[in-house]
Amino acid sequence: MAKYGLIGRDIGYSFSKTFFTTKFEKEERKDSYVNFDIENIGLLPEIVRKHSDLKGLNVTIPYKTEVIPLLDRVDKEAQKIGAVNTIKILADGTLVGYNTDHYGFAKTLSDLLPLKHKTALILGSGGASRAIEYVLKAMEFKYLVVSRGKKEWTLPYSKLTRDVIESHCLIVNCTPLGTYPNILECPKLPYQFLGKNHVLYDLIYNPSESEFLKRGFIQGARVQNGLKMLEFQAKKSWSIWKS
Repeated sequence: MAKYGLIGRDIGYSFSKTFFTTKFEKEERKDSYVNFDIENIGLLPEIVRKHSDLKGLNVTIPYKTEVIPLLDRVDKEAQKIGAVNTIKILADGTLVGYNTDHYGFAKTLSDLLPLKHKTALILGSGGASRAIEYVLKAMEFKYLVVSRGKKEWTLPYSKLTRDVIESHCLIVNCTPLGTYPNILECPKLPYQFLGKNHVLYDLIYNPSESEFLKRGFIQGARVQNGLKMLEFQAKKSWSIWKS
């Protein structure tokens, strides 16, 4: 019997535990999946030490980049992305980091193509957005990163004019805005400039239709939540843990 889990902050909403618990029950496995809701990623070594049967971890907001210095090795792809969402714990206690978010996003994005133009806005500049950047770059999209923070390489929300919105067909929300229970929140976009040529993709999956997606749908945009991406990345995580 092995133990797996999720590390993050305020993760009561997370679907990962339900996904893996259901998987284990269907396959009649005695394995378990636990949420480790922590205030500081520095607690990771203590968690690993206390749970000797722990074989793998998923990592979510806000620790996908902060966790990297605590790992013994990081997969080449995760290094390029600059974020880790999956940790494999070897028999000797070695922690190896991977990223499966990019796999999940790429698999689900392919069902939404083609777009009128291969242009995108990435909302948010955290760990989740880095996997999205990685995929869009590989697919030769032209994209801009939009952020509330004052970073030279990002565009502030105040600069999202009609021209910017209309010239970027894919808009991906990588922020936690709108996650349960704060379901009325959403990124500050001029939604009135959206139309039938847009696809709005929200990494949020709880609620299934976020305020961001609702506003896009009303304007005629196609919409996609993050549930399918989660399922694909979770299956990829499992294949890494069992390899």
